[in-house]
Amino acid sequence: MPVLRGRGRRGKQQLDPQRPINNAATRTRRRTAAAAAVVAAPVEEKIVAAVEEAAAPEIKEVEEDKQVPEEVGEKPMDSGGKSPGKLNMPEDDFASPPFPEKVQVGGSPTYRLEKKLGKGGFGQVFVGRRITGGNINERTGPGAVEVAVKFEHRNSKGCNYGPPPEWQVYNTLGGSYGVPRVHYKGRQGDYYVMVMDMLGPSLWDIWNNNSRTMSVDMVACIAIESISILEKMHSRGYVHGDVKPENFLLGAVGSPDEKKLFLVDLGLAARWRDGNTGLHVQYDQRPDVFRGTVRYAGVHAHLGRTGSRRDDLESLAYTLVFLLRGRLPWQGYQGENKGFLVCKKKMATSPESLCCFCPQPFKSFMEYVVDLKFDEEPNYAKCISLFDGIVGPNPDIRPIKTEGAQKVGYKRGRLTFEDEEDEQPKKKVRMGMPATQWVSIYNARRPMKQRYHYNVMDVRLSQHIDKGTEDGLFISCVASCHNLWALVMDAGTGFKAQVYELSPFFLHKEWIMERWEKNFYISAVAGASDGSSLVVMSKGTPYSQQSYKVSESFPFKWINKKWKEGFCVTSMATSGTRWAVVMSRGAGFSNQVVELDFLYPSEGIHQRWENGYRITATAATSDQAAFVLSVPRRKPVDETQETLRTSTFPTTHSKFLRRCEDLNIRITYRRVKVVSE
Repeated sequence: MPVLRGRGRRGKQQLDPQRPINNAATRTRRRTAAAAAVVAAPVEEKIVAAVEEAAAPEIKEVEEDKQVPEEVGEKPMDSGGKSPGKLNMPEDDFASPPFPEKVQVGGSPTYRLEKKLGKGGFGQVFVGRRITGGNINERTGPGAVEVAVKFEHRNSKGCNYGPPPEWQVYNTLGGSYGVPRVHYKGRQGDYYVMVMDMLGPSLWDIWNNNSRTMSVDMVACIAIESISILEKMHSRGYVHGDVKPENFLLGAVGSPDEKKLFLVDLGLAARWRDGNTGLHVQYDQRPDVFRGTVRYAGVHAHLGRTGSRRDDLESLAYTLVFLLRGRLPWQGYQGENKGFLVCKKKMATSPESLCCFCPQPFKSFMEYVVDLKFDEEPNYAKCISLFDGIVGPNPDIRPIKTEGAQKVGYKRGRLTFEDEEDEQPKKKVRMGMPATQWVSIYNARRPMKQRYHYNVMDVRLSQHIDKGTEDGLFISCVASCHNLWALVMDAGTGFKAQVYELSPFFLHKEWIMERWEKNFYISAVAGASDGSSLVVMSKGTPYSQQSYKVSESFPFKWINKKWKEGFCVTSMATSGTRWAVVMSRGAGFSNQVVELDFLYPSEGIHQRWENGYRITATAATSDQAAFVLSVPRRKPVDETQETLRTSTFPTTHSKFLRRCEDLNIRITYRRVKVVSE
């Protein structure tokens, strides 16, 4: 944990005999106390480095002998489904208190609870049998003899301020095509209760009970109808957020709707369109937030980005491939790092590879949905038309009703992705091929003297730095590639003095702490793949406090905690799979965000640029690239910022040479190994 040093009086510290003493930290405190006794001037507070050497979790990839439905990451729930595979539960489980034996809410008839249909993290669903009023032969609607009753405890997440958010979603989507109707809702005892249509088996149940196979014709019908259902839901301003086989249910067996598809469980549904303005919700990324089911979630959900229509369609594409092939390439990962490994595998798996044993329409659909932009409106008609050549011409004999596409009057078979020649071809996002790139960032500023060096060996580093120092230049940026160094020195840093250390450690804690004592602050840092690091510390920075963290994974939770304490990210570096993040107070930023991706996050960066953010720090491992973007407190005269990606250091690139000749662009470099766009 960071140790906050100040001038206040402290009590005696009780030493734990089982805890080793950090001699360097102890010596620092003694020196500070001695200095404070001699010098009456105030001593500036600083934070001792928080270095966390966390061991990498053991990851095992195992074969699954038995297919089971995946659990939902945030709010798993299966509502309204009469799934044969979920009925074999102990009788004392459903009858155990505090669930009531009978339910009556919101003017409904009285129902007696019977079998449990499903159990999630925040609620449970039972069969409810009507025991008062009505017609004993009525099977659907508010007076149905058999209904699904969903309970959610008043203390569960989302119910702190009243009924669960799912209620509001059902109110908005009431009557939407393919969404089951809620007939009654209210509170009974400690539970919020919904009474809804009883449905039949889920697609997962059908697949599992059919020797874990499903015909191409059946899956194509599912594709057509599910796209129609999602289109209607999206037109109401909502995305589902958890599309998967377990959440698609057929109508009750023996009813007129037994071949009709329904999409259930709206617990993770969210608005993609603002209810007041009618505009698309703002883009954001929170790498510590995941919503959905790991197996089927889109990569943007894994990365913590705001949900939009593209995410539902990507999850649907994975669902269709699973039903056809019986397995997805990322199944089998275990451990705490499962989500990271699954997302990495999804990003590295091209549509061609994923759909190599599927008919062409499924590959085309996959290619289309993974290329969708955050706020792009999907072409649902085109997506549906892809599957025309697979399903039979007579809708009456199809295994799944496809009324949704027919009702809106799609001209089936006439729309393909190749029809519109006037459309610009999209760049393919996921090629599945790794690439190493230099990312250069140009910031507009007044002309100044600037010098760069690259492919510098350890033994020649001091020669270049000393020469630059003699000419009045200070290091503004450092980077490393293949254990060779690159650095930029210029006359516009505002620094008064500078020191650096080339160390075999990542990072050298004792050296940094000693320089902190002399009022130097970390202004640039880089790590090499052999574990060494180059740390540059300067006087004349605007910083008042500083802290850093070294960890085996990107430390977003720590960054978020420090943001709340008034710190901002000012430098980042990597060495192998390890991250080092430096955060400082007084950095001059009013707000800051992180873009974390397995690719160069072009779309996210452009979204941030439009809202006044500019890139202020970058770093990357062989797996991930992180970009920190900030809003300066003082608006610069020229806010221009450009990026350039090249396979080698960009000295011969025309854009690089033009900027260097003009001397009005400040350049930074970072090594980024990413999946090629």
